[in-house]
Amino acid sequence: MKSCEVNFDGLVGPTHNYGGLSYGNVASQSNSQQSSNPKEAALQGLAKMKALMEMGFVQGVLAPQERPDVAALRSLGFAGTDAQVIQQAAKQAMPLLVASCSASSMWVANAATVSPSADTADGRVHFTAANLNCKYHRSIEHPTTSRVLGAMFADQKHFAHHAALPAVAQFGDEGAANHTRFCRDYGEAGVEFFVFGRSAFDTRYPAPQKYPARQTLEASQAVARLHGLRDDGVVYAQQNPAVIDAGVFHNDVIAVGNGEVLFYHEDAFLNTEQMLGELQGKLGKLGGNFQSICVPRAQVGVEDAVRSYLFNSQLLTRADGSMLLIVPEECRANERVWQYLQGLTSSGGLIREVKVFDLKQSMQNGGGPACLRLRVALNETELAAVNPGVIMTAPLYDTLTQWVDKHYRDSLRETDLADPQLLLECRTALDELTQILKLGSVYPFQIN
Repeated sequence: MKSCEVNFDGLVGPTHNYGGLSYGNVASQSNSQQSSNPKEAALQGLAKMKALMEMGFVQGVLAPQERPDVAALRSLGFAGTDAQVIQQAAKQAMPLLVASCSASSMWVANAATVSPSADTADGRVHFTAANLNCKYHRSIEHPTTSRVLGAMFADQKHFAHHAALPAVAQFGDEGAANHTRFCRDYGEAGVEFFVFGRSAFDTRYPAPQKYPARQTLEASQAVARLHGLRDDGVVYAQQNPAVIDAGVFHNDVIAVGNGEVLFYHEDAFLNTEQMLGELQGKLGKLGGNFQSICVPRAQVGVEDAVRSYLFNSQLLTRADGSMLLIVPEECRANERVWQYLQGLTSSGGLIREVKVFDLKQSMQNGGGPACLRLRVALNETELAAVNPGVIMTAPLYDTLTQWVDKHYRDSLRETDLADPQLLLECRTALDELTQILKLGSVYPFQIN
């Protein structure tokens, strides 16, 4: 049965703003308080989706969340009408209002961890929503994320959904941003690769000193158990604490994998040779041929990797088996990174082509091409069971661009978040979006 890997990209929400909320994310912090352009951000993301669809890749859309999150503000003691809650928060605790308005759900690499049916004990595709408990503004996402994923992948015969792990530091889970999968074919059993920043209980693992390690070993192990993964189909690796302190807040900022290939920076991991050997051995037992491409620090330093988001790229397999790398414009603007990429594609190696996309609005808030997508490997039967309303087509692209033009502002500053009208605009837009994507009632304002 034919299988493919579908990229479900996050649709940027109407409250896209630069709140500087993500400590440890250099881009997020350095652009804090600047004026954002939600309309441009959404259109840039949609343009990438359309381009990949036109290249022949199956492309999906994952809806944004309701913001500001008035229910979250009420749980923190603000009361009255929705407008009064927003105005009180703006007056008494502006940072909480900014957090409740975050459009960070656009980076759906953090939405969940996904295991395809070829890997799981019950033969279903498994989803575990990420708790994202390291940052308050992200920790409030998973209830809506679970409902949206449930509406997209509703057939229980093919799809299994798990609640987020306990929202405590010991089980910090950042989803697919620290998870990838290696396989000979998307429909065959593969090796799932979990990267963690620290262990909650085992002091033998070193921890970063400056920035928090968001993913724990214990969270990764729990997800593997929930998904019914075989021990010989899982590899755990620790991210280098030094690169976390350099601004590599997720593994997908320093490495990316696809098929049988891992593209990574020389400083990405601890115990790299041992890890590579384990991946090679386990994939080899499944008939695969694991291959790795190491980017030397002498050619591209960690600072350049973080600034350009070279590794927060999409590594995709074309129909002819060649590999394509989708990178942000910032890679072309960085002389050392671009020189490396030119040499990479001209060498006749595994990666044959690089395509550049303008994602400046997302990049300035700390998310590149890979942050914007959640990968789901599906066979033909499973793909047919996906809600068809979320699969990108030319008519859907046209409808969504018109929807963005109709509902989104072209400028948003922190002071604008105190405007109660913004909540009404967001709800009106999302109510219409659920009809476009055929999601049903997934937002709190639609349910309560």
